[in-house]
Amino acid sequence: MGAAKMSARRRRAVPWLVLGLWIVVLAAVSPFASKLADVQRDRAVDYLPASADSTQVAKIQERLPGGEATQMVVVYHRDGGLTAADKATAAGQIGRIADAHTLTAEPRGIPSKDGTTVMYPVASTEPGTDEKARDRLVNDVRDIAKGGDGLGVEVGGEGALATDAAEVYNSLGGPLLYTTAAVVALLLIVIYRSPLLWLVPLGVAGMSEFLARAVAYGLNQGFGTSVTGQSSGIMTILVFGAGTDYALLLVSRYREELRRTERPYDAMAAALKGCGPAVLASSGTVAAGLLCLLAADLNSSRGMGPLGTVGVLVALAAMMTLLPAVLVLLGRRVFWPLVPRHGSTPKVRRSLFAAMGSSAGRRPLTVLAGGAVLLGALALGVLNLPGTIKQEDSFTSKPDAVAAMETLAQAYPERGTQPIGVITPADRADATLAAIRGTQGVDSAQKGRSADGWTEIIVMADSAPQSAGETATIKALRDGLDGSYVGGPSAEQLDLKDTNARDRTIVVPIVLVSVLLILIALLRSLVAPLILVAAVVAVWGAALGIGGLVFGPVFGFEGTDPGLGLLSFVFLVALGVDYGIFLMHRMREESLAGAEPVTAALTALRTTGGVIASAGLVLAATFAVLTNMPLVQLVELGFVIAVGVLLDTFLVRTYLVTSAAVALRRKVWWPGPLSRAPEPPVRTERQPERV
Repeated sequence: MGAAKMSARRRRAVPWLVLGLWIVVLAAVSPFASKLADVQRDRAVDYLPASADSTQVAKIQERLPGGEATQMVVVYHRDGGLTAADKATAAGQIGRIADAHTLTAEPRGIPSKDGTTVMYPVASTEPGTDEKARDRLVNDVRDIAKGGDGLGVEVGGEGALATDAAEVYNSLGGPLLYTTAAVVALLLIVIYRSPLLWLVPLGVAGMSEFLARAVAYGLNQGFGTSVTGQSSGIMTILVFGAGTDYALLLVSRYREELRRTERPYDAMAAALKGCGPAVLASSGTVAAGLLCLLAADLNSSRGMGPLGTVGVLVALAAMMTLLPAVLVLLGRRVFWPLVPRHGSTPKVRRSLFAAMGSSAGRRPLTVLAGGAVLLGALALGVLNLPGTIKQEDSFTSKPDAVAAMETLAQAYPERGTQPIGVITPADRADATLAAIRGTQGVDSAQKGRSADGWTEIIVMADSAPQSAGETATIKALRDGLDGSYVGGPSAEQLDLKDTNARDRTIVVPIVLVSVLLILIALLRSLVAPLILVAAVVAVWGAALGIGGLVFGPVFGFEGTDPGLGLLSFVFLVALGVDYGIFLMHRMREESLAGAEPVTAALTALRTTGGVIASAGLVLAATFAVLTNMPLVQLVELGFVIAVGVLLDTFLVRTYLVTSAAVALRRKVWWPGPLSRAPEPPVRTERQPERV
């Protein structure tokens, strides 16, 4: 009797203790969660590769007198040609800008040959590395430089472009969070068909996101982990997407156990025991895949690995502790109106996934061949992917800085309009300057600031920014200047492209090997993990191919982000294997329980198919939120991952993996002991199939 009372007290106390602990933790970290936005940095150096020339230029420029210079170009334009009054207006406004701010040099107007445009390069060291001060400077220049009555005035250049990009990234936090929460809420209402139940996992996911922000801030302060607008946005997506997936699996198993078990506490304990190992293994696989990004040389990719891992692990902790506690405290009534009564049985009907499994089981080799042909055909769309995107094409709507770049490209087709920065040892500055002026493609070059043994040389190319001619000039300067660094906006874009190519060759094999080793350890097999890895790689190729078919022709994008291939690969492999673990783990359970191979495969699909489909829809929808963001790189990344998750959920998991398991039978578990176990006789009676 005493033991029974203690057990009852524990059942009542444990959920309250867990809830109380979470409240204390969230209260303790609340001052830090709100600080993540303060350490978010979206300067070029925060995205650039650590070892690239352009990164070294940016770092040395910060140490020169006045610190990092904010480069702008004020552009005055009139279609019919600038009038004398226009030129006087331009000169007067530039004078006011010079009076209001400390500039590195007196701005001089450079007229276009056709007389329609005059540009004034403006540079100031006032902001240094302070992004908010840079934004204030750019906006003040824009307030002073005004047109009207047919005179167009735009402020462009590297500094203005950075301000416009920062405005976009700073605006992502709220809309991204609210839109993601709304999408998840809508899907949960449809999936659960309950006016109450959807609030619980959504609320827990919101608390997870709050805690994840605090942990990410701690990583930044303790280890210098880079936090960018892109990485913090992806972290939010993963918290809601992965967290809701884990909630769906737990709630589904909990509902089953409530029909068998009288007390909610005992039902939850059984549910955690049943699905906990698969959830832990899948989240560990995702985390391991994301941490492989630490091997990347690109700062933004390397920082995204830890932040994405934080999002997944915090979501896991919340869904395995806080969510169970809240559900137990609310009891069965949280499922209203479809309350699972103790001793009841679910309605028996033939499910969609049972029908799919049957078709895959009848002709497994035909299904495999057809699926492989389809994925291969879709992957051919990769050949239609547009080239590397230019800075001016990276926004879905045109900001002022991009409009200025387009005006300059039309008015000055014969020359460069943004500087190439060269940093050279001070004792060789004159020789370097002479060598630069003798380099083919250089229009002009002049010495700038000097400090700490380094001298800055400002170079203008005779070709348009990010053109083939300017790229050739940058490469010629790097090849011909020993001991010097060549940077600037165009050089940064070149380094981003080259480093992403290098990172793919290093990170992709590491991800594949890491995920494969985890799967081998989990499934006690070599064949099954190879099937799962091959499947997710095929999904990645097909999703990228679909992107190639729509990015240019449908979306009108002029290029793709250099990091799209690597980031989409890491996310699709890690998240795709996640669902493979749920299916294969259940298949292995059925085989260990004595089911013959075909029955084990079809039972696993029937019992997990609905939950995996729901989880896939939620995860795809959360990444699809990125397609509504104003940056092309986020739209492309969100589209490819969302399409890949849907392909993985409804084609690869349902048909191809199941068909492979049916075709290989016990060999799918080779060389483990399960592959050598004698097969039981095939049962011909039809088993009831639950929804």
